[in-house]
Amino acid sequence: MEKKIQVSAFGTTADGRAIESYRLKNRREMEAVVINYGAALVSLKVPDRDGKTADIVLGYDDVKGYEQDKAYLGATIGRYGNRIAGAQFTLGGTVFHLSKNDGPNALHGGARGFHKRLWTAADRSTAEAQVLELKYTSQDGEEGFPGKLETTVTYTLPANGNELRIEYFAKADKETVVNLTNHSYFNLSGDPRQEITGHDLELNASRFTPVNAVLIPTGELRSVEGTPFDFRKPTAIGARIGAADEQLKFGRGYDHNWVLDRTGDGGVQAAARVTEAKSGRVLEVLTTEPGIQFYSGNFLDGTIRGKDGQAYAHRTGLCLETQHFPDSPNHANFPSTVLKPGQTYHSETIFRFTARK
Repeated sequence: MEKKIQVSAFGTTADGRAIESYRLKNRREMEAVVINYGAALVSLKVPDRDGKTADIVLGYDDVKGYEQDKAYLGATIGRYGNRIAGAQFTLGGTVFHLSKNDGPNALHGGARGFHKRLWTAADRSTAEAQVLELKYTSQDGEEGFPGKLETTVTYTLPANGNELRIEYFAKADKETVVNLTNHSYFNLSGDPRQEITGHDLELNASRFTPVNAVLIPTGELRSVEGTPFDFRKPTAIGARIGAADEQLKFGRGYDHNWVLDRTGDGGVQAAARVTEAKSGRVLEVLTTEPGIQFYSGNFLDGTIRGKDGQAYAHRTGLCLETQHFPDSPNHANFPSTVLKPGQTYHSETIFRFTARK
């Protein structure tokens, strides 16, 4: 008999809707908490080298924090993760105008993207894993995007494996663009007062997509060789973050998309590895996606009050957003994000945890 996901109240939205949290836990003391507001990952507890668990993602104590949130803490991002230049794109000869919520650009699906929507949750657990399914239907024209989009996100925690698997599915009744991801901020120390600059990062990528001053890709796929963007070998995040580099200046640190070195086999492949020496925690990211956005928490400034009233200061969390490239609808040389009627969008990402002795 499978173990049911624990459901609890998580507060009430400003317009009076009750929000719930869903606690997934396995036999190895790993635990994930997700809410149906924004299909957001609120908490993720994993053991360190001594078996002591700690929460390694940033978040809020109740739904009010998520309603007011502007940093996308833990959120499911859609319809389109990352930026679209000028908040517009052309599809089938028609120009579609999106909401501008990042200067002149559209960011993470617009002002009321999937991170600000109420999802419908269902427990799909089995004997092998706890599985939380969340569904949301985005109507034709929502935030300017064409087509009605039926979206499903599943969070899976295996009974005997310390990994969190997130799968995304979507179907549309009109041609549209889709790019879904998760925007969790990780701090493997388990202490959100500590900067993540001491974490070692390895990225399975020999190229990245440089950006202009408003963080829109230029269209170039640039080699990381000889640049502060070369993480092909484990390197401390803070080692070169202050280098005199135009790209680092534009992003105020790292806020860029890396082109993953994928083999022709498809499927889930290694994308990133993060190690935190003191706790011994290691995070491996595997994905079906062609790119990954590494964001070093540059815009965290201490004004956000998260769980237990903790202020989230500069670079106290890092994001590894598996994705298609930013602004793909406006770059013919980037992998396509077009979804046509009759097709099923599917993306999978695994966050796998171990601890070094």
